[in-house]
Amino acid sequence: MTKRTRIFIGILLAYALGVGVLMYRLLGDIDPRYRESAEESLVEAAYLIASSVESSSRDGVLQTDSLGPLFQNLYAQRFKADIFGFEKTRVELRVTVVDRSGRVVFDSRGKSVGEDFSQKRDVARTLRGEYGARTTPDVEDQPSTSVMYVAAPIRIRNEIAGAVSVGKPVQAFGQFVDAARRKTMLVGATSVVAVLLLVVIVSMWLVRPFGVIADYVAYVRAQRSFSLPRLGRRALGAIGAAYDEMRDALAGRNYVADYVQTLTHEVKSPLSAIRGAAELLQEPMPDADRARFTGNIVRETQRIQELVDRMMELTALESRRKLESIAPVGLRTLVDEVAASAEVSGTARGIRIEVEPGPDAIVDGDVFLLRRAITNLVDNARDFSPQNGTITLSLKRHRRTVDVVVRDHGPGIPDYAEDKVFEKFYSLARPHSKKRSTGLGLAFVKEIAELHQGRASLANAADGGALATLSLPLADNGS
Repeated sequence: MTKRTRIFIGILLAYALGVGVLMYRLLGDIDPRYRESAEESLVEAAYLIASSVESSSRDGVLQTDSLGPLFQNLYAQRFKADIFGFEKTRVELRVTVVDRSGRVVFDSRGKSVGEDFSQKRDVARTLRGEYGARTTPDVEDQPSTSVMYVAAPIRIRNEIAGAVSVGKPVQAFGQFVDAARRKTMLVGATSVVAVLLLVVIVSMWLVRPFGVIADYVAYVRAQRSFSLPRLGRRALGAIGAAYDEMRDALAGRNYVADYVQTLTHEVKSPLSAIRGAAELLQEPMPDADRARFTGNIVRETQRIQELVDRMMELTALESRRKLESIAPVGLRTLVDEVAASAEVSGTARGIRIEVEPGPDAIVDGDVFLLRRAITNLVDNARDFSPQNGTITLSLKRHRRTVDVVVRDHGPGIPDYAEDKVFEKFYSLARPHSKKRSTGLGLAFVKEIAELHQGRASLANAADGGALATLSLPLADNGS
């Protein structure tokens, strides 16, 4: 028997046992609950009829003459009442009136007049001033003929002069009990089927961790010497790998769906522009307009290409759980290199790049990714800088971290965008061109920061503009 089969059978048996106990309790509890509800109604009916007899009785003599015609007419009536899918056609209520000695003076069915009911539990207790009720079958040893009785005292001059016993066959509400049991069984069967499917899925998920444990046990057996630290590290590594694999499996589908949906939304606009320009180019037009529409097609095609390239880079970066190559990186040198490159690209708009002097800081990381992150922050600052503006780069050391700060003097971040700037595909219109970027640059920075156990932030400066910060942990031997 395979591990998956054993897990499946074990979980299924545990669930079946739990459901069996629960169903047994529920099914056994249905009939008493219906009986309690019916008994409550019988109590009210008994006191109603007892009050009617009290009002018509004088000098301690019970007057029941009016009850005979009343019940004769009541039993003769036929009607149709649809009660939750069950049809009721006649009255089944039974009424018996006894005097103070327990002798029957009235029976709605006319069968027990003159008989001694003083030993009946409901009558005996009621005549003693207590609450009386009983359930008795019409035919001995046939529980299906059982009738519930509830009695109420008849008081004349504050003394108990008799009692009224009201009864109702159990079969009258037994059909409701059977229906409730069928519904409960249906719910139980449905839950078993649902859990059966769930167990199949869960058992498949659990096989992998059990395989990891089995591999670990085999590894322990193969060791000649016992080393607790080494075994602990291997165990934590195995558990971490299993957790990461399970997390990726659970999140993968939503991750792909979100990417496809967002990419579709972002590509829709340039595709519409390309399609519109292509349709217009099929019509006769001046050469200047034709060149303009051709240029639109080229620009929108480049936009789509840039979007796809950036998305592929970001996807590859997100799939990495840790840095593949780590080396000491001097941030001062890296910042100077990025500033020199950005100075050239900002010449057209007269934007200057300044680097504040200060000590160096060493971090452990991937120099290529760190250069990309700082470059993206500078590019973002340049896009939002005014004509002939200045961008300032600086390093701010703390006890255990160092901040790479990029400051611009642009319009800053609108309030509605403060918590969205690092979201994929979210972009604000550039002040000078009124165009948006791919919206992946800052998301790229965020992923690089997290890979380096750091963080990225973008906030408004106190005196205008924006402050982009890449915070990284200092190397153990950093100076």
